[in-house]
Amino acid sequence: MLIRIYSENPNAKEINRVVKVLQDGGLAICPTDTLYAVCCSALSVCAVEKICRMRGVDPQKCRLSIICAGLSGVSRYARVNNAAFGLLKQYLPGPYTFILPTVNGSELPRLFRHRREIGIRIPDNPIMNEIVHTLNGPLLTMSVPYDGDESEYATDPELIHERYRTLVDAVVDGGFGGTEGSTVIDCTTDETTLVRQGKGVWP
Repeated sequence: MLIRIYSENPNAKEINRVVKVLQDGGLAICPTDTLYAVCCSALSVCAVEKICRMRGVDPQKCRLSIICAGLSGVSRYARVNNAAFGLLKQYLPGPYTFILPTVNGSELPRLFRHRREIGIRIPDNPIMNEIVHTLNGPLLTMSVPYDGDESEYATDPELIHERYRTLVDAVVDGGFGGTEGSTVIDCTTDETTLVRQGKGVWP
């Protein structure tokens, strides 16, 4: 289903429709401050496995990223030292992914337990923020596949719905999306490292 939500004033009823899909272990494609992303509840094993199958990735090998509702929730899933916290506070919410060491005994499902690192995102997007706050839990996200020759199928929500409606349970129409991913910063060592330059400006 295609659900229209306006970023200026996200409608609570429509937000709840998306959250219900996620709570039931479904997949939803939602806007972020960069690309549209395929999302699921990061706490649902079956949903995480489903999203990995859809995107054709091995969850044991690829880097996984989650969206948190705010900085206060990050420490439940990642270890954040003072230097990293300063960076997160300075740049988030925004178009950045920070790679951090995982926390032992995290609430995340078993697919994450033997991982040494995890990506943390807090997008600057009102629709996504409302979804994550209402869900009251982290979202696992992977960008909608982007082909430069068919960029409209990653940026136009109606075309995204046309292409992926049999693979996901909901597509959120939050207006046209971008074509540039997040800037990825590795904070797993004492020195921060730029992994990928994306939309976010990095010194």
